[in-house]
Amino acid sequence: LEPGQFDDLSGAHELRLGELVKEKYGTDFFMLDRYPASVRPFYTMPCEDDKRYSNSYDMFIRGQEICSGAQRCHDPKLLQSILEEKGIDPTPLGPYIESFSHGVMPHGGAGIGLERVVFLYLGLDNVRKASLFPRDPNR
Repeated sequence: LEPGQFDDLSGAHELRLGELVKEKYGTDFFMLDRYPASVRPFYTMPCEDDKRYSNSYDMFIRGQEICSGAQRCHDPKLLQSILEEKGIDPTPLGPYIESFSHGVMPHGGAGIGLERVVFLYLGLDNVRKASLFPRDPNR
């Protein structure tokens, strides 16, 4: 099943994309950027040229996500409008939004799954083998 233009990719889609990238470019590593804004958190900066997309990216090895990142929205007015568009109550986020009114440089962040990178790089059969402290109730 093909995802819609503004849908998120499923795990099966990502794996298939990994196969296609390997077949066409001969590499296990690839990046995707400009995810639909509708599937990213409210604090992700929209693309300047098309607000339907976001300044965000994911990194993959063999169709498995190893890192996700994005530029964060640093404009309090834009942040308010994004919250309204997404139907999120801004009240509990008041101090967060207020902090940007004092001036914040454009910035971003990323989260990498180090155990997943090691697991995929070494071709292990289970991600727990790449973790110093695996989260497993039976171990």
